Amino acid sequence: MRIYVDYDDCICETARAFTHIADRLFGKKVPYEEINFFNLKESFELTDDEYDRLMIEGHRPEVLMSYEETPLASDVLNEWLDKGYEINVITGRPSSTYEPSRVWLDEHGLENVKLFCLNKYGRDTFIKGSEYNLELEDYYKMRFDYAVEDSPLAFKFFEHLPDVNVMLFDRPWNRDFEPTNTNYMRCNNWEEIRRNIN
Repeated sequence: MRIYVDYDDCICETARAFTHIADRLFGKKVPYEEINFFNLKESFELTDDEYDRLMIEGHRPEVLMSYEETPLASDVLNEWLDKGYEINVITGRPSSTYEPSRVWLDEHGLENVKLFCLNKYGRDTFIKGSEYNLELEDYYKMRFDYAVEDSPLAFKFFEHLPDVNVMLFDRPWNRDFEPTNTNYMRCNNWEEIRRNIN
């Protein structure tokens, strides 16, 4: 069994952390449940310069290391690893964040998951030829049985996999998303994901 797992807001509570960062930097008080857009610039009503500052702050190593784990994420992923499943964490984080992202996973007991940076959103300059950066042409050669993802913008990355079953992690910014096929199942937490995949 091969499983794709998104990092932010599936394994860790990134958007919740960004609500505090936006408040601290700009006095933007947007409750988590009111983050209606995956694009945080839009959700927090930021200028271009403010958005750049938000992204820089939110991707500093010490800030990345402070993000809370999504409840049960590491427990379920380790159960799957124990069953021999292959877990690929494929993130849209900039490649410059690989090291702290890897350390965060290791410190949460996920030393045996593979981590790759994929330029999902066209906002990164990748280091060519590294072991952890995925070019799109390499990603499209990969095959998965299941995927865990929260971002509607990332769902296009499953179009080459008509049989993949996508566990749509329920978040405020994806509640208006209506899947066009039956391969998508909305899940509220990792317990539901565990049941659906097991």
